[in-house]
Amino acid sequence: MNQSTPKGFRLHIGIFGRRNVGKSSLLNAITRQNVSIVSDIAGTTTDPVEKPMEFLPLGPVLFIDTAGVDDTGALGELRIHKTRQIIDRTDLGIIVSEAGVWGDFEKQLVAELRTRNIPVTVVFNKSDLAEPGGELLNQLAEEKIPVVRTTAVSGKGILDLRQTLLNVAPAEFINHPAILGDLIGAGELAVLVIPIDKEAPMGRLILPQVQAIRDLLDSDAYCMVVKERELRPALDRLKRPPKIVVTDSQAFLQVAADTPREIPLTSFSILFARFKGDLSELVRGTLAIEQLKPGSRILIAEACSHHPIAEDIGRVKIPRWLTQYVGGKLEFKTVQGHDFPEDLSSYPLVIHCGACMMNRREMLTRILRCRQAGVPITNYGLTIAYSLGIFERALGPFPAALEVYGNAGKG
Repeated sequence: MNQSTPKGFRLHIGIFGRRNVGKSSLLNAITRQNVSIVSDIAGTTTDPVEKPMEFLPLGPVLFIDTAGVDDTGALGELRIHKTRQIIDRTDLGIIVSEAGVWGDFEKQLVAELRTRNIPVTVVFNKSDLAEPGGELLNQLAEEKIPVVRTTAVSGKGILDLRQTLLNVAPAEFINHPAILGDLIGAGELAVLVIPIDKEAPMGRLILPQVQAIRDLLDSDAYCMVVKERELRPALDRLKRPPKIVVTDSQAFLQVAADTPREIPLTSFSILFARFKGDLSELVRGTLAIEQLKPGSRILIAEACSHHPIAEDIGRVKIPRWLTQYVGGKLEFKTVQGHDFPEDLSSYPLVIHCGACMMNRREMLTRILRCRQAGVPITNYGLTIAYSLGIFERALGPFPAALEVYGNAGKG
């Protein structure tokens, strides 16, 4: 993987701390580049600064230098809000401090990250000027929080920090889960149905399709790619049926009609519900569609910012299919990128995209926030399959999720 690796596949490392403790200098030292502006004036970093890099042996990572979160005033509140958004998508947290300033603020940062099960490393920067107290170091040791002393401007301690980050990184970023390969096994065939319509980018495939193909290759499996109109003759040419057919959710009905019942069928979006989130929880959320009524307010969440087209999936097609299913007009609110409402109480349902541009932790954070608010959450593929009446079939490759659906139906 190289610098073109999508952000959603990168380990997100958030750098947090008070203003002017040297967070930006630390990032520059780690990356060996002048990524962030360094100044003696507190609060120079007003927006999060992102730096993708190759961090062996973990591979691609994304360092995020946040604004100081001890800010005051209106501008400070905006910086704090943005920094909290970074915590939502952080896989590994670095808290930067210096001797003599550790207090309740840093303790709260540690508590926030640990509550979310985010590994934490504490860096005492400017160690050439002063050393942290022994009592504090003993306390952090008792809490099993790694401590590194650095002097960012000279590079002292940076190699120790790199090694510590490698030691505490979540295991799933060393042994990355499969998207599709584990469902079919080595030497087996998957047929991917990829419509070439108005939403298909000129001259290339969209990210989930590319990632699914790569995942199959990494799993030593075979892959056949066809458009929806060529699926039936393609299947007829095979000497034996494929292990699975995966389609773009928008072509579900036609693909379901052309795929024999004995061949498992699902969509890219449902695969990503498992890969980037919690499929069982999203299946439960999908069932809330039955509780919708005309006038219900639904939140559509898109991980990326794009210019919507005439037949946009999140803004046109899903609203149309859901409106038909419910039998009355619904109200839809759309958010993009890292924006996600603090107050979800007015929404009886949140419908998320496949989250291919997000890392898994941010998607899981959104699922957790919805659960805490008592608001069901689902995703595009699950919503489409349910509203078109092929939900059970689309869950066929996932026995655990199918069981959740069956148990909910019995309840």
